Amino acid sequence: MGFLALIVFGSCETKKLPYYGEPDVIKKVVDGKETEQSVYPTIPDFSFINEDKEVVTDKDFKGKVYVADFFFVTCPTICPVMKKNMLTVYKEYKDNRNVKILSHTIDPEHDTPEILKKYATDLGVTGKMWQFVTGDKEKIYDIGQKHYMVSALEDSSQAGGYIHSGAFVLVDKDRHIRGMYDGTTKDGTEKLIKDLAVLLKE
Repeated sequence: MGFLALIVFGSCETKKLPYYGEPDVIKKVVDGKETEQSVYPTIPDFSFINEDKEVVTDKDFKGKVYVADFFFVTCPTICPVMKKNMLTVYKEYKDNRNVKILSHTIDPEHDTPEILKKYATDLGVTGKMWQFVTGDKEKIYDIGQKHYMVSALEDSSQAGGYIHSGAFVLVDKDRHIRGMYDGTTKDGTEKLIKDLAVLLKE
């Protein structure tokens, strides 16, 4: 009976996703005792333009769990596979008000709102759950590389003229990164879908 009880108890344990990035350690004094607290990095405030020519900011994602990625419309390599996989995520969560997807173009000179709108329409994406954004090139590269911890920059030696990560980045409602997944694989996509469900329970 003791063994059976152990199995049942174990099945009730709640999985918790890790935090990504190097934490700052803050010292506090509580009731005369010094304690240390780890504070993990967060995605900073941002402002971009979406496929409907609307301003999209961090405030639009307040209290939401979201998935971020970086791509460009004319990408000849991994982007088509990534977007096919992200469509799977979109279809799974498109009716959940607490989930969003944010795709940043790394080729803003070409990928205007009109181009992004056609791209979204061709994918079959509707509504505000999955948004495609453009904006200042340096700001996109900065937030990608310094804060989402992915590659996102121009590189004439690469196919299409850009180098970027194939990662899907999972961000919690407090803007902490809680997961990194290979957006070019089915396994990575399936793990993201499962971890989204875990994160929504926090």
